[in-house]
Amino acid sequence: MIRKLALGLLTLLALTVGARAEVPAVGAAAPGFSLPDQSGAVRRLAEWRDRWVVLYFYPKDDTPGCTAEACTFRDDLAKLTVLGAQVVGISVDDTASHKAFAEKYNLPFPLLSDTTTEVAQQYGALSDWLVIKMAKRYTFLIDPAGRIAKVYLSVDTSRHSAEIVADLKALQGKPAGR
Repeated sequence: MIRKLALGLLTLLALTVGARAEVPAVGAAAPGFSLPDQSGAVRRLAEWRDRWVVLYFYPKDDTPGCTAEACTFRDDLAKLTVLGAQVVGISVDDTASHKAFAEKYNLPFPLLSDTTTEVAQQYGALSDWLVIKMAKRYTFLIDPAGRIAKVYLSVDTSRHSAEIVADLKALQGKPAGR
């Protein structure tokens, strides 16, 4: 009985692992998307062409790690804006959940709802356990030409925003201390 259960679990794991999409490579065109934000307005990657985009995927609204990450982006937004960057968050939560999360923490940037999981899949940022689907905590720095400039697959939520600021400065050839 235990052997059959273990074999069933391994089969299930193999099926979910096999369905994973690849993470776009640095230099590749960033996959486009059209998703609703926390206000219900449809937002497209193309609307931020000619700007840097900090596209961050996160697992769940109003959870400790996701809240810490979103609040550090909020707190560093002036620095990111000066560097020509637009912050955009994506999770598989619905727009109502995003709206409550954004209002609770005063998040002034778009939180996009990927309830179909299509965009998370395109970016290789979907955890799919058949019954439960969540975005992985991945971030993509997209350059003004719409290409992937940097990929972050391991994120420390308490310092991720500062890391993005430093990397934007380096990519733009600006001194780190400014």
